[in-house]
Amino acid sequence: MEQNPAPSAVSAFTRCLPLDKLQAAQGLKRVLGPGSLIALGVGTTIGAGLFSLTGIAAAENAGPAVVLSFIIAGIACGFAGLCYSELASMIPIAGSAYTYAYVTLGELMAWIIGWDLVLEYAVGAATVAVSWSRYVASLLGTWGIVLPPRLTASPFETVQLADGSMAHGLANLPAMVVICAISWVLIRGISQSAIVSIVIVTIKLLVILAFIGFGLGYINPANYHPFIPPNEGTFGHYGISGVMRAAGTIFFAYVGFDAVSTTAQETKNPARDMPIGLLGSLLICTLAYVAFSFVMTGLVNYRDMMGDAAPVATAINHTPYHWLQLAVKIGIICGFTSVLLGVLLGQSRVFFAMSRDGLLPPLFSITHPRYQTPWLSNLFFMVLTSLLSAFLPISDLGHMASIGTLLAFVLVCAGVIVLRRKAPDAPRAFRVPGGVIIPILGILSCGSVMIFLDHLTWLRLIGWLALGMIIYMAYGRKHSKLAQP
Repeated sequence: MEQNPAPSAVSAFTRCLPLDKLQAAQGLKRVLGPGSLIALGVGTTIGAGLFSLTGIAAAENAGPAVVLSFIIAGIACGFAGLCYSELASMIPIAGSAYTYAYVTLGELMAWIIGWDLVLEYAVGAATVAVSWSRYVASLLGTWGIVLPPRLTASPFETVQLADGSMAHGLANLPAMVVICAISWVLIRGISQSAIVSIVIVTIKLLVILAFIGFGLGYINPANYHPFIPPNEGTFGHYGISGVMRAAGTIFFAYVGFDAVSTTAQETKNPARDMPIGLLGSLLICTLAYVAFSFVMTGLVNYRDMMGDAAPVATAINHTPYHWLQLAVKIGIICGFTSVLLGVLLGQSRVFFAMSRDGLLPPLFSITHPRYQTPWLSNLFFMVLTSLLSAFLPISDLGHMASIGTLLAFVLVCAGVIVLRRKAPDAPRAFRVPGGVIIPILGILSCGSVMIFLDHLTWLRLIGWLALGMIIYMAYGRKHSKLAQP
């Protein structure tokens, strides 16, 4: 019997999932209205990007002008969010940006964005875990329980010991513990109910409002001068370039909008409700971010937040409200825990989708015989993410997560343009207004923010993508389901 020839490199790189079959696989129940979408967006967006990276970006890059960085990042995210909405209304299949790229840009770009999403989710989870560790240590400290400093910091960070001397950290053990614990919960298949999600969102918003409301009275106006610190001779270290680099750093604070855009087929009226959900949650989060960062940099001088992964705890210590200090720390820890659940869940599901399509070994799509969860995928990311959180500082983790998110947004915006040409008459429950203007603005805005990130972050991204290409060429290209007879 004649064997089917192996697919050529060109066909392997450009083959796409058929749109008509994906659209035929619809049938999700439309139950979400604009209020539900806004709650979803706010709940999955506010997390470590606000509570931890704000202080890092202010101290290292923008100073008090970090409020401008949040506005810039919010505008870029708005363009990308609208593009997500159009693709989500056409392609209601699990996999998010990975699936969108598979339909529009071909298998190679789908692999790149899927591999990129793995970086985004894994590093994002590690960033949240490091912040969770620092806030837990701060909370325990208020009760007189002091964790060994060297066991709550990476080897690349210096900490102050009990005798006043300085030493390098060993490993962030609390971050490893929380990742392992939540991974175990996900393997068992315990999911959050709608009521719990609403409670978490409420706690987060109350924490932010309490911090802003009670902190306003203790702002030191001198901390705002100069509002944009002059550049100190290094690109990205204050000045305009610093504001732009800070926008790239805190872009991680906006990654939750992916969850909103992927619910188009469960939305009652996507053409009306999706823009309301996206732009409404974007507006709420941006206003909260701007006000929050304004108060934080007014309470604490930006230079004093250098290397501080728990800047909110530091800032709240400048007020006399001891009950507020405790409430804020507990609320933030609860919020971080819910974000970790969502991020660790998402990263294993991306690997599950890629394995299901044949681009990764089938073991990543094997489900547990009892719990019916992709437990091997969960275990893989438990090990990877816990190691990242234990041995890398939060500033490096934040940069890596942000550049991964920005690259995904750029490719999604490009996917809208490609699909407009390839399938101009395909049904779209939601269409980005203005033709290709908004997708192009999304590419330019997200791309420009990427450019201002430091070269080490770019080298890490290139290295990660190079590793992914080796895996794709050695395995994924040949084992893809689209390559089968």
